[in-house]
Amino acid sequence: MSNNTQSTPKLHHGTCHCGAVQFEVSLALEGVSRCNCSICTKTAWLGAIVKPDAFRLVKGEGDLGTYEWGHKVGKRHFCKHCGVQVFGPGSLPELGGAYVSINVNALDDELEIHHLPVIWWDGRHNNWQAGPTQEPRKMFAPA
Repeated sequence: MSNNTQSTPKLHHGTCHCGAVQFEVSLALEGVSRCNCSICTKTAWLGAIVKPDAFRLVKGEGDLGTYEWGHKVGKRHFCKHCGVQVFGPGSLPELGGAYVSINVNALDDELEIHHLPVIWWDGRHNNWQAGPTQEPRKMFAPA
């Protein structure tokens, strides 16, 4: 279910706004995902999933706050100083077990992220089994 299909991962560097949190991720960035759940929508999370061994926190372990919600399958780490959500570890069988979700908006490389293909998930309705789509998911169920 990963949305990163490029065969050769590239090392990317990322930070929060103030630079207190820094990370590296080996990522084949050919596409990204968006979810319509309230946390992803309200924080404009643009995600990419990797296995934990492809991620390394370079700086800022003591500068991280953590938010966990819902079914407790994932967390979001954010900088305690500037508030930017940078990455989130989790585990979900549908994603192959342990993973790290990267906020692609936190990558510092020269990326034209607005040109990346986006897949959409229906987290707002807990409709994960429907899989991703190429079109945005509805925010609200029909009345």
